[in-house]
Amino acid sequence: MLSMMAIRMDLKIFPFLIALNCCFSLPVTAQDVSDLKLKDYRPVSIYKIPVTNIEKAKFPIVDFHSHDYPATDAALDEWVRNMDEVGIAKTIILSYSVGTSFDSVITKYARYKDRFEIWCGFDFRDCDKPGWEERAVNELVRCFKKGARGVGELGDKGLGEFYSYPGNASGFGLHIDDPRMKALIRKCGELKMPISIHVAEDAWMYEPADEKNDGLMNAATWKVDMSKPGILNHDQLVKTLENAVRDNPATTFIACHLANTCSDLGMIGRLFDLYPNLYADIAARYAELAPIPKFVHAFLEKYASRIVYGTDMGYEKSMYRTTFRILESNDEHFYEHDRFGYHWPLYGLGLSSGTLQKIYNGNSKKILAK
Repeated sequence: MLSMMAIRMDLKIFPFLIALNCCFSLPVTAQDVSDLKLKDYRPVSIYKIPVTNIEKAKFPIVDFHSHDYPATDAALDEWVRNMDEVGIAKTIILSYSVGTSFDSVITKYARYKDRFEIWCGFDFRDCDKPGWEERAVNELVRCFKKGARGVGELGDKGLGEFYSYPGNASGFGLHIDDPRMKALIRKCGELKMPISIHVAEDAWMYEPADEKNDGLMNAATWKVDMSKPGILNHDQLVKTLENAVRDNPATTFIACHLANTCSDLGMIGRLFDLYPNLYADIAARYAELAPIPKFVHAFLEKYASRIVYGTDMGYEKSMYRTTFRILESNDEHFYEHDRFGYHWPLYGLGLSSGTLQKIYNGNSKKILAK
């Protein structure tokens, strides 16, 4: 047993020992957070929680939103191998193109006719000259006979249709509800060619890129310049889509990226309630949906019959598997910094098997012409 004197001595030297320890401890270095830029923020989740690795989708998938990515036959072969490995049964190539540009895309994918479906664009060349509508319809029919089974991706970010090849041909000034588009849209209905259309951008891309912008890093890159004369804003563009869908009930429309209404899904939900000829893809909007899993889960379950799978992010296996994790798992608080440009964590949506089946391939049976 220690004597009282020994205890008193230990108490006297205890502060000295602490000070000595501090002198010889290595200093803790850290970045001054006042100098940390949001673009450099790369948090690593500290939570020890389940991580779900989904190698292959729960059901075979029809990807409704992809593009002509591979530059070589070898790259195309690699894409098909990736599709086989992760469970993509078919990919829709939104080529935007017409004329010889479209013909070359058809030729490229001819070896894999059962795995890829090619969609063409509208021919906006000389759209400001007399007779354009008839010429554009004739080219649409020609592309259909060549193999096109849909149209897309049309694109309007405020000044009119601009996703168009060949060359720099565009339909600037032509919105989807322009009367001059009527003949083309009607012909799509007759030929059972769905129209895939991108209108607007997500809401934060219209807001100032400042400390209040929730999607700041993405908005700083993709912000919309509303100072251009005649440009339509977000809600006006969604309205052009509604007008076209309403006025052309025999034509099927697919709103790319949920019509860029991720911050207010009630907008696209209202359109679903009103117009049975409208669908939407979720391509390249996984990071926008995953931060609000409960709300999005309920939305996708409710409108499962109107949503289709899409990617719009290349063809790497890791990309597909990230989408599966978000759609299928209940994982919480994870990051995909290399894939998405936001600072927020992601959450799995935990969709039911019935909803997954509809989104992955069930709705494709209603949309794609037999």
